[in-house]
Amino acid sequence: MMGQAGHYNDSDTGVHIWRMAAYTSALATACNWDEDDCRLIELAAPMHDTGKIGIPDSILRKPGKLDAAEWEIMKTHARIGHDILSQSDAPVFQMAAEIALRHHEKWDGAGYPDALAGTSIPESARIVALADVFDALTMNRPYKDAWPIERVMATLQESAGGHFEARLVDIFVSILPQILAIKATYHSQESAREVVR
Repeated sequence: MMGQAGHYNDSDTGVHIWRMAAYTSALATACNWDEDDCRLIELAAPMHDTGKIGIPDSILRKPGKLDAAEWEIMKTHARIGHDILSQSDAPVFQMAAEIALRHHEKWDGAGYPDALAGTSIPESARIVALADVFDALTMNRPYKDAWPIERVMATLQESAGGHFEARLVDIFVSILPQILAIKATYHSQESAREVVR
């Protein structure tokens, strides 16, 4: 419910949050997380953008590029999400709060909200960030077409050591067939729903 709430006003995401959660679980599994923690991160990942509830529609739905002032407002969604989700002591919400706060931090310290770097960023957030960007690049949006997989993977590999932890990018590359199988499954489900409509 919280995952859907964070995207309630973002009609272009479709099944994005559920698909990226499946990617997240696959990557966590490949990182040798135990089964319970993999299930936990799969449930927590869809809540990464919960804080967008607090972002004005004029910014969230703006068709063009955000200006500097709008971008500063957009960036507050990380703390808003954390503030909402951290009110629960349940492990799934504690992990979701951690992810919400840190999924825009970058390995090289160039991210937000606190410019954390390296292993100062929780691994949960590092995993979700990679899955989230992969999914965003491979889906159609009003302002861009889906990128070919080759271009997406080249971009992720170029971002290793910058945006993303290089180790995670290497692991993601190693499980790409599994990732593409997940993508294909969700594409089939979306196509079936379109036919029903």
